[in-house]
Amino acid sequence: MLAAYAARADADDPLAALEIGDVGQPDTPPGWVTVQVRAAALNQHDVWSLRGVGLPADRLPMVLGCDASGVTADGAEVIVHAVVNDPGFTGADSTYDPGRSLLSERYPGTLAEQVRVPAANLVPKPPELTFEEAACLPTAWLTAYRMLFTQSGLRPGDTVLIQGAGGGVSTALTCLARRAGLRVWVTSRDPARGERALNLGAHAAFGSGERLPERVDAVMETVGAATWSHSVNALRPGGTLVISGTTSGDNPSRAELTKIFFKPLRVIGSTMGTRDELVSLTRMLVTTGLRPVIDRTIPLTEAGAGVAAMISGAMFGKIVLRP
Repeated sequence: MLAAYAARADADDPLAALEIGDVGQPDTPPGWVTVQVRAAALNQHDVWSLRGVGLPADRLPMVLGCDASGVTADGAEVIVHAVVNDPGFTGADSTYDPGRSLLSERYPGTLAEQVRVPAANLVPKPPELTFEEAACLPTAWLTAYRMLFTQSGLRPGDTVLIQGAGGGVSTALTCLARRAGLRVWVTSRDPARGERALNLGAHAAFGSGERLPERVDAVMETVGAATWSHSVNALRPGGTLVISGTTSGDNPSRAELTKIFFKPLRVIGSTMGTRDELVSLTRMLVTTGLRPVIDRTIPLTEAGAGVAAMISGAMFGKIVLRP
């Protein structure tokens, strides 16, 4: 089976840890289903895995990838929900399971010709979505959906600031927020990325750290240390900061704790989303006609070029691989 996998961990040169080749096909456990992958999408999670974050040496080599769409043995077209819960977990929200993992952490991931997942992790793929569009949803778009519609408390007409235009989650946030009737502001170090976000529907684009015309109702934070202080200062009193990632680091030089409790602000952590939220996301896309932004679609054999683009930031939207 052809796959892209982490052969080793390399914190300084993650691309050097990536290999593409044949790997053995593991048995499908009871209660799991084998999916023939038609499309898979890259995420920053894959870069972190290659760096060795969350993927210890005793689990290597490991097939990468969280996102996929494909076809089951009975011909059903499906989307794979990437959160694998502990078999004993009984809560209603899968993201609260302390024993959860994502595909490619404990179990082989989606950057392969086949992937094996629990049967409960399959979501029907609407016929209105292509396999490539569907493959973009389970991580970045699901994360964005939960941040906006489950965690933020935003209502139509509110103003949301999205830090770091151009990444997979921030692009999804921009598209979803605009379709939901929010006033959408974005920031970026790159004016060209800000301009592309405007073309996607953002109402205004600002440079990273730039003073805003007014304070906002909520900030969607995926950048981390580099934008944390700006995010806190951008919020109105009582506003909400939803954080789901720290691509620039997790130790900001200014934590702004006094401002957080004095204003007072709500800081909400958010990670991935539930299967039900993934179903709701697909329904929103079908109903609205909204579609994921795809930077490029390339063969699985060229996964290295896709990972390199993610490392350098030379992409806008999702990079999709086809086995």
